[in-house]
Amino acid sequence: MNAIIRPAETGDVRAIRALVDSFAGDGPRMLKKSMVTLYEDVQEFVVAVDGTSGGEVLGCGALHVLWEDLAEVRTVAVVPGTQRTGIGSAVLLALLARARTLGIKRVFCLTFATEFFARHGFVEIDGVPVDHAVYEQLLDSYDEGVAEMLGLERAKPNTLGNHRMLLVL
Repeated sequence: MNAIIRPAETGDVRAIRALVDSFAGDGPRMLKKSMVTLYEDVQEFVVAVDGTSGGEVLGCGALHVLWEDLAEVRTVAVVPGTQRTGIGSAVLLALLARARTLGIKRVFCLTFATEFFARHGFVEIDGVPVDHAVYEQLLDSYDEGVAEMLGLERAKPNTLGNHRMLLVL
């Protein structure tokens, strides 16, 4: 597969939404995202596009900065049928490169794909990856993903059974 990784553009949002929705149905492996949220966050995304067929989106992922040294990898997904071809790894490596460029030292994720993330150096953790002082500051975040990471009552509890993982860069 000849995939090119590039920053997402607004024209990619519908394809990202379709990809996310394909994993967010019954027995969800990914939380649904509204179109407005995807447009608001498009600058956080990279996409993998097919370099031979006119740019079809084959995968996506986002890097959401949480604090000066911490970011979350979110919404990493690859089109079924193209999984296990290196597209997901290429997306994740692009997001980790972006994290390094931003000065991020730790990258967090909530995932079912523990083997995939472990191959890239992530390890499972308990609790939240911030100290109490940062936790208190993060309470002011409007982002529901941050609320979920913090385990706040107002956020959907971790009923999906996903795992908390962390990579130190």
